[in-house]
Amino acid sequence: MTLLRNNAGTARERAAGEPVDGVELEVAIGRNVRELRNQYGLTVAELATRIGISKAMLSKIENAQTSCSLSTLAALAGGLDVPVTSLFRGAETERPSSFVPAGGGTAIVRDGSQAGHEYQLLGSLRGEHRRLECLYVTLTVKSQTYPLFQHPGTEFIYMLEGVMDYAHGRAIHRLTPGDSLQMDGEGAHGPADLVELPIRFLSVIAFPDAVAPHR
Repeated sequence: MTLLRNNAGTARERAAGEPVDGVELEVAIGRNVRELRNQYGLTVAELATRIGISKAMLSKIENAQTSCSLSTLAALAGGLDVPVTSLFRGAETERPSSFVPAGGGTAIVRDGSQAGHEYQLLGSLRGEHRRLECLYVTLTVKSQTYPLFQHPGTEFIYMLEGVMDYAHGRAIHRLTPGDSLQMDGEGAHGPADLVELPIRFLSVIAFPDAVAPHR
C-alpha cells in the first residue's frame, strides 16, 4: 500500500488513480532501503540499531510516510554500505526530449532566408528547456552581400560540406568540412564569402535564460 502525506505531514492512503509525483522520491527511497536491508538479511530493528534511529522511524521511511533528512540518508547509506545515490534509484522523473528523423527537420524562415540561406530546425523543447536552437543550414546561392547576425548567447558551427569564409567581428575564418567555430553571438557574424557551393553546416545556439530563440 502506498501512503501519501497531507499538508499536516501525516500519512494517508493513496486513492486509486491518484498520482504519486509529490512523494515519488520518498517512495523510491523507502523501496530501495527495504530491498537493500533484505539483501543483507537485516531486520528493521537491526538496521535501525546499526544507524542509530528508532525502529518506528525506519519503518516510516520504508513505507514512504516521512521524508529523510540529509544526515539520515547518509546514515542509511553508511549502514547499508552503498553510495547515497543508490537510495534514489528509480526516482527519475520524465524529462522532455525531441527526436527528429533523418530529413525530418522543419523548414523555418530567418533573416538570412532572403539571401538564399535555407534553415531546418532540428527539434525544439518548450518552456524552461527552450535554451538551444539547433539548425541545419544550407547555402546554395552566391550574393554580393551577406547578412550579419547578432544575438544573445553562444553559437557553435560545424561544417559538413563546401567551403566558406565566415566573419566574426574583425576575424575571418576559412571553414571546410570537419571544421568548427564557437563564438559570442553578440559579435557581428556571418558568411563573408561562399567559396565552394553547396555549403551545409550545423548551427547550435545556446541562449541565456529567459531569452527566446530568434534570429
